[in-house]
Amino acid sequence: MGDLFKPNVFFSKCLGFEACRYNGQMITDAFVEKLKPFVNIINVCPETSIGLKVPRPTIRVVSENNELKLYEPKEGKEFTKEMVEFSESYLKDLNNIDGFLLKSASPSCGHKNVKIYNGTAKVTGSTRGAGIFGNKIKEKFPYAAIEDEGRLHNYRIRDNFLTRIFINADFRKVKKSNSLNELILFQRRNKLLLMANSQKYTKILGRITANGENNDIKSIMAEYEKNLNLAFEKLPKYTNNINVLMHAMGYFSKYITNEETQLLLDSLEKYKMKKLTIMSPMLLVKSYVVRFNIDYLLEQTYFNPYPEDLIILEDSEKIEI
Repeated sequence: MGDLFKPNVFFSKCLGFEACRYNGQMITDAFVEKLKPFVNIINVCPETSIGLKVPRPTIRVVSENNELKLYEPKEGKEFTKEMVEFSESYLKDLNNIDGFLLKSASPSCGHKNVKIYNGTAKVTGSTRGAGIFGNKIKEKFPYAAIEDEGRLHNYRIRDNFLTRIFINADFRKVKKSNSLNELILFQRRNKLLLMANSQKYTKILGRITANGENNDIKSIMAEYEKNLNLAFEKLPKYTNNINVLMHAMGYFSKYITNEETQLLLDSLEKYKMKKLTIMSPMLLVKSYVVRFNIDYLLEQTYFNPYPEDLIILEDSEKIEI
């Protein structure tokens, strides 16, 4: 990806920064530790920020009268007001964030798989949703790259998250330049990466960049940023990746032998059958791009969307997508 710009990433403080969990412990996650040197770190613990001690009784999110509340069952205390006020105050001044990495299932930080109890009774049913702080993040940053450390054990989710935070960081430079020409160059070098994620938004972003309506640069950047995030909201389909690599092959296919072509096609078929990750056919294609020095493809972020040191091929395959 050329001269990579460090993403600004928000972390839940318990993810390897401070022993501030309810049980006095800290979560040590191998991938989070690997990521730290490559990003600018912002972190906070919402629970200790509202005065809760370490260790402390467990708290939970409960639903009463269609309202979510933060409740401590042991002493029957409620901390909803304190958490909402802290969340809104803290997030109000949080800007230029390229992604959020939150504690999974946390009643404060969790963003999608938090147990929400149906009332405060000791025995009750539950549903799933976001924690109080996590929900406020989603309200203020509706298109942001938001994940939890548990889901990042899945290769495809992890790859998507890394791609998003680094492309968001790259776009911040473009936005700061206030230059339509820089935006055009950004669109060009990310063309294959966008195609691999969403044909729909690739076209939308192309139209925004073309600026047929002669909009002012501030409006163009705002509209582009929104749709850029939407382009990566869903995980890419394997068919999109195959189409992009086949498209890239068109630049050098006449220069390679039938046997080399067949090797490439076989690797794509194995990727389709989930016998290989996308890295194998991608590296094969990239080797020919380098060999034949194809300038347009060499500049494409698709082949290096984030630092190679962050590539981990292990995959739990157990995370609900």
